[in-house]
Amino acid sequence: MSAVRIPLTTLNDGYDFPLLGLGTYKLKGEETEQIVRTAIELGYRHIDTASLYGNEVEVGKAINAAIAAGDVTREELFVTTKLWNDDQHRAAEAYQESLKRLNLEFIDLYLVHWPVPQQGTYVEAFEQITQLQGMGQLQSVGVANFYEDVLEEIIEKTGVTPVLNQVELHAGFTQPELRAFHESHDIVTEAWAPLARGENFDAPEIVAVADKHGKTPAQIVLAYLLELGCSVVPKTSNPQRLVENLGAVEVELDAEDIATLDAVGGGRLYGDPRTFPN
Repeated sequence: MSAVRIPLTTLNDGYDFPLLGLGTYKLKGEETEQIVRTAIELGYRHIDTASLYGNEVEVGKAINAAIAAGDVTREELFVTTKLWNDDQHRAAEAYQESLKRLNLEFIDLYLVHWPVPQQGTYVEAFEQITQLQGMGQLQSVGVANFYEDVLEEIIEKTGVTPVLNQVELHAGFTQPELRAFHESHDIVTEAWAPLARGENFDAPEIVAVADKHGKTPAQIVLAYLLELGCSVVPKTSNPQRLVENLGAVEVELDAEDIATLDAVGGGRLYGDPRTFPN
């Protein structure tokens, strides 16, 4: 076990949830197995994948190897995967396919990956996922890239509030209105691309706070998002970066630091969920 204590929050369905995890987007093959296994050895307990990523098999192999080696128990891990857009009409079947690829008895969190409003199937997809919970193979249900209008719609039509919404969020694009909506509905805000792919590491505000604390820009921006109450799932294929990112939980930012980082300029870097994919 790592000496680093990753902060937890409690999801609106009562389950504990680690606020820093490993994202696996674009990880492939043996590299995926090695990084996930190393992450678990270092103390990561939340692993985030998706059917789109094409690496659920390797993620599952790494998890099962870590369990077999006695590094961790299944109950200590939190595994997230996601329903791709083309499968929204067959969410229950797609879930079983992900479960089989991961080779796990259950998945901790399943997300509708994008609303794709032009398809008009996101309510049906979310409803199918909520029904999977009764089968004992799925612990929690959530969404990704949803915005206020579609969140309100799925809550109203299904009677279920997602535990989490994973969205693009980073220094310079912290989505305060959406975070406020989440807070009022007890939905965890989770940041994908929390490091903005490193594109703003040279921003003077980030550099100044990093210099003040003797930490890296990555550690500062992750600590900043954690301080805002967000969960973060930075992706890396570099074992040294795994260690670096984990160090963010030990960074203590003060109010002045937060105000400085609030001033970082920027905006959305990737697709707007109101139109993506268009």
